Amino acid sequence: MKPHVTCLMLSSIDGRLHPSRYTESPDGTRKQWSAAYEALHDSLDADAWMVGRVTMAEMSKAEPHAPAAPWTVERPVHVAREAESFAIAIYRSGKLHFDGGAIGGDHVVVLLGAGVSDSHLAELAADGVSYIVAETDEIDVAVALETLNARFGIATLLLEGGGGINGALLAAGVVDALSVLVTPALDGGEDVQGIVMSGADGLSGKVKLALKSADVLDHGIVHLRYDVARG
Repeated sequence: MKPHVTCLMLSSIDGRLHPSRYTESPDGTRKQWSAAYEALHDSLDADAWMVGRVTMAEMSKAEPHAPAAPWTVERPVHVAREAESFAIAIYRSGKLHFDGGAIGGDHVVVLLGAGVSDSHLAELAADGVSYIVAETDEIDVAVALETLNARFGIATLLLEGGGGINGALLAAGVVDALSVLVTPALDGGEDVQGIVMSGADGLSGKVKLALKSADVLDHGIVHLRYDVARG
């Protein structure tokens, strides 16, 4: 069984993700919009949140620091410790580094491709980070989610990626709900990431959205909630 997955995002009207680029309005500021997002994140009280490599790299800026030999590694799953809340990063190779086993008090679990080196796994284990290694270089997100439930007890998860991770999980049919805070702001930039990016094939025929609610919040925010079904 996989966790219930809600894709939770803060967006400009033109679907962009970075508040630092947003215009501001008489109804609110970037700081107020981000605070509203954090409050919604907390109110949902999910067991875990998930982001991609680029987003996690903004939170964990450690340098490579492989532990001194001798060391051994576990594959495919290493559980560093028991925890009640989790920060999950998904990336195929050893490009993220941590200076401990938690982000904001949430235990870190990383999802990796089969080609990840043993030295990187040893570094993660030494830092107190848990991990799941896929059977191939491409991560099967459905299998990974089932493992998160079975081995870590994660029943609810907030997907808060970049657009690439959001698009991959939507295309795989593992997202159950979409919750978007739309700010009264524009980005207008070219070649900047949107809420969902799924490549040239898009999501047509793969996803169906059913509106559950549309609420006007403080600071000009509109909260849109959808159920997500496979197309």
